[in-house]
Amino acid sequence: MALTESNDFTIGKKAPNFTLINTVDNKSCSLTTAKGKKGTVLMFICNHCPFVIHVNSELIKMANEYQAKGIHFIAISSNEIEKYPQDGPQLMKQVAEDLKYPFPYLFDETQEVAKAYAAACTPDFYVFDADLKAVYHGQLDASRPGNGKPVTGKDIRNALNHLLENKAALEHQKPSVGCGIKWK
Repeated sequence: MALTESNDFTIGKKAPNFTLINTVDNKSCSLTTAKGKKGTVLMFICNHCPFVIHVNSELIKMANEYQAKGIHFIAISSNEIEKYPQDGPQLMKQVAEDLKYPFPYLFDETQEVAKAYAAACTPDFYVFDADLKAVYHGQLDASRPGNGKPVTGKDIRNALNHLLENKAALEHQKPSVGCGIKWK
C-alpha cells in the first residue's frame, strides 16, 4: 500500500459541477441535483482500496445519520479500469448494493471530475455548505488499516457539526491518506 496524501483544496472554493452516471441505477446524477439542502459530502473512493474498505461501514453510518439532517453524500470512483477492473461500473454497482450504500456511487470514466477537484487518493473527502462552498477537505479520522485506532469519522463529523451549527470552518484540517488514484 503506497500512501498518498490529499492535495490542497481551498476552503471557500466553489465545488465544480459535474454530471456522471450513477452505477446503481444507471441514471445521470449531477452535483446540483444530488447536493444536500444544508451541505454535501463528496468522497472519492473505489472498490479495491484497503483504506476505503477499512472505513466503508462508517461512511454508511455517517451518511444515514447526516442525510436526515440535510447533508447529502456522493461517492465517486475515478480509477482507471483497464488495469484495475475491480473498480469498474458493474462491480461498483455490486459493492454499493451489497453494502447498501445510502448515497449515489458515480463513475468518473474520463477522470475529469477527479482533476477538477485535485483529488489524489482514495478515500479523499470534501465537505461543502448549502451554497457548495468548501468548508472541509481532509481525513475521515486518524484510523488507518492496521494502526489499531477505531474508525469513528471524528474529523468529518466535527466539520459537519460545525456546518450545521453555522460555525466557522475547522481551522486545523489534516489531509486524507490512502491509495493514489489510478490515473490513465
